[in-house]
Amino acid sequence: MTLKIYGIPKSRAFRTYWMCAELGIPYEDVKTGFTDDVKSPAYLAVNPNGRVPAIDDDGLKLFESMAINLYLAKKHGTGTLYPADLAGEAKCWQWTIWSLTELEKLVFDLTVNRAIRPPAERDAKVADAAEAALVRPLTVLDREFAGKPWILGSAFSVADLNIAGTMYASWFNKVSYDKYPYVSAWLERAFNRPGALAARKLREG
Repeated sequence: MTLKIYGIPKSRAFRTYWMCAELGIPYEDVKTGFTDDVKSPAYLAVNPNGRVPAIDDDGLKLFESMAINLYLAKKHGTGTLYPADLAGEAKCWQWTIWSLTELEKLVFDLTVNRAIRPPAERDAKVADAAEAALVRPLTVLDREFAGKPWILGSAFSVADLNIAGTMYASWFNKVSYDKYPYVSAWLERAFNRPGALAARKLREG
């Protein structure tokens, strides 16, 4: 049975499309939008939260993009995108969870209020507060990349993909990370990988 991905590229499903591109996983793209599609009984049987993305992998239904990516990477990429050792696996979990707790909301608030919303609808106070709060985690991330190209060392992994996935909209909308040169260079490397370019083509058109 072919893997089914429920979502649209301009959503967190982008992360899963990217993962499949990196691993060469064939899939059925079940276009599922944010409004009526996620309220249907058929979709709620896949993800009762009524959000995207979700997958159905031969009867295994999963939601939450990061959990999906960790699962797919371990199933199809152990020894490459997913470390074969316990310590490396733990580091992937660590950085994935960190990206959600330390980065995602702040990056979202900054991006929508600096770039995505029409100027008249932007809240400069929210953007400024997010930018100030991001100093600590982005400094942590910048230091982590000093002397190595990827978060776990010399090889790109699911941890890189998951962290970068939380930052894609900000990077695409040219939110500046110039204060964090290692982070800025890492984002360029990540989003110009062949797998990322394939997923970006779906999202950017």
